Amino acid sequence: MLPEDGHFAEDVAATYDESSADMFRPEAVDPVVDLLADLAGDGEALEFGIGTGRIALPLSRRGVPVRGIEMSRAMASRLREKPGGDAVPVTIGDFATTHAEDARSAAVVYLVFNTINNLTTQDAQVACFHNAAAHLRPGGRFVIEVGVPDLRLLPPGQTAVPFHISPTRWAFDTYDVATQALSSHYVTIVDGRAEHRSIPFRYVWPAELDLMARLAGLRLRDRWEDWHGKPFTGESTQHVSVWEKPLD
Repeated sequence: MLPEDGHFAEDVAATYDESSADMFRPEAVDPVVDLLADLAGDGEALEFGIGTGRIALPLSRRGVPVRGIEMSRAMASRLREKPGGDAVPVTIGDFATTHAEDARSAAVVYLVFNTINNLTTQDAQVACFHNAAAHLRPGGRFVIEVGVPDLRLLPPGQTAVPFHISPTRWAFDTYDVATQALSSHYVTIVDGRAEHRSIPFRYVWPAELDLMARLAGLRLRDRWEDWHGKPFTGESTQHVSVWEKPLD
């Protein structure tokens, strides 16, 4: 059984910002906030898996009212401790099914940094789209940033793909192509001893996400390779997709 905070309990939350430092740099954050602020306009934004506030806090500073849903109390606690954190209400729960407290119809709901993959079943991912649609006002947008599965890197018989190698830290993904299960493994050398952590995910294809959106009554509006609007192609390793709730 998972601990109350899932895979992002206190031991992870305590060092999350430092371990993901590259994603907190202005060049990684600003394009995300620019697009989300533009989509929100004069409306409200809701972040699924708000974490420690990497995107929500600068978006709030832009004047966009932001709310969040987060399973990990430890991560949400880190957000509240930061400047401006008290202005971002967070509802604790699974973002696939939890309704944000006192939430009005949002102009934009968003999921960034591969967080859709934290839902480890197709049913949960489908439920997430329905939950997003339930929070959106007519004409509102649901935005997801997620990687394209790296299956082309797998030669026959291989199930693991490394993505970080250094003298003190190794990280690699393992794939089960029959179930779309993906696990990220992290090995860190601390005081000469190896510490291992593993987090399960479910990878999902762009076309599969589009079908989930249709089931929830949403339609694809835009898809880019990145937050700068670079065209999405067969060589893209990630995508930013925007689905829209019809006006009628």
